[in-house]
Amino acid sequence: MKRVHIGLGANLGDARATLEAARDALAALPGCTLVACSSWWRSAPLDASGPDFINGVVALDTTLSPLALLDALQAIERQHGRERPYRNAPRTLDLDLLLYGEQIITDSRLTVPHPRLLERAFVVYPLLEIAPQLTVPGFGPLAAALPAVQGQRVQRLE
Repeated sequence: MKRVHIGLGANLGDARATLEAARDALAALPGCTLVACSSWWRSAPLDASGPDFINGVVALDTTLSPLALLDALQAIERQHGRERPYRNAPRTLDLDLLLYGEQIITDSRLTVPHPRLLERAFVVYPLLEIAPQLTVPGFGPLAAALPAVQGQRVQRLE
């Protein structure tokens, strides 16, 4: 079993309901057990336009390989109408494999840790909420990323 962390985001349609459905779909994946789910967080789009995003992070224990998990994430995105017309387009659902245990992965399809994990408040805050002592492979304690994201607008939702 590997502990993995997945970022969830959406800014089209009923984003919160979509994220809750995606969380349930992740928990139901074969070989996966839901360990934790952060609160939902509202954030302004980064390097993009469109409505605010709703974001969160889940921790799963999984027996799936990194690429099998990526395929499963992309299938869930497609089930929720995800289209990729251009980089950073508004989306019905975005699922990012942020961390896969302590592994560093550089593949043509997948880079882990996620290359922008440490630059995004909407990832750092929810991750710290569910894993305050988390260490990011190749970086160190996740909490050390806080100064870099403090200027970004992010709000924890009730």
